[in-house]
Amino acid sequence: MSDNTGLRVLGVIPARLQSTRLPRKVLRELGGKPLIVRVYEAARQATDLADLLVATDSQEVVGACAKFGVPAIMTSSEHPSGTDRIWEVAQARAADVYVNIQGDEPLITPDHIRLLVGPFRERPDTQVTTLKIRLGPDELSNPNVNKVVCGVDGRALYFSKYPIPYDRDGTGVVRWKHPGFYAYRKAALDAFHGLPPSPLELTEKLEQLRFVENGIAIVVVETTTPTIGVDTEADFRAVEALLAARGPGSR
Repeated sequence: MSDNTGLRVLGVIPARLQSTRLPRKVLRELGGKPLIVRVYEAARQATDLADLLVATDSQEVVGACAKFGVPAIMTSSEHPSGTDRIWEVAQARAADVYVNIQGDEPLITPDHIRLLVGPFRERPDTQVTTLKIRLGPDELSNPNVNKVVCGVDGRALYFSKYPIPYDRDGTGVVRWKHPGFYAYRKAALDAFHGLPPSPLELTEKLEQLRFVENGIAIVVVETTTPTIGVDTEADFRAVEALLAARGPGSR
């Protein structure tokens, strides 16, 4: 199945069980369902996706997904990043575009996915896309919140955990938060996987800098719909409260 532009889009949710900051978070229950299942159920509402699956390094995650009818496949435990895990999926499953849906983003919406896919339809030379949203004042100094700076052409110049750019004269500047969603062509995934980790990537611990440092442009599209990536216990509690407030239909 592909859309009316002939673009076949595969959604992949990479899920590593032993995450660094909040181990086993993808199996933490949110209103009776594991976090990873919540992410799948949110993402599958997107009509842009021809198919959607979980890619994990854990048989336990595969089993938990199966209980809720969520398709999940095993991938190598050696992958250092979610992008590498999606690269493995791309070797066996053909698509024009692969959407990376982080396994800790249960508030993703169909509009987020539409925005990620849009540039591939509008400009066939697009290799990688991601999103940005205005940074809140309370997020400025939080190293768990990634930031992005873009050029006038909408392409990413740099990503950091630091509150960039520096407002030297205090005149006021719009800063952008970077939610962890991406979409790629297979050629971009192949290039990423074949390249060694880059110096800035190793410094910031942000895998997307490997694209930037090696001259692979990342098109950045603005969204106005916030999400909460579950990186900490506080994030988990915030999502839990939000889903509870939405009522039984969202739980």
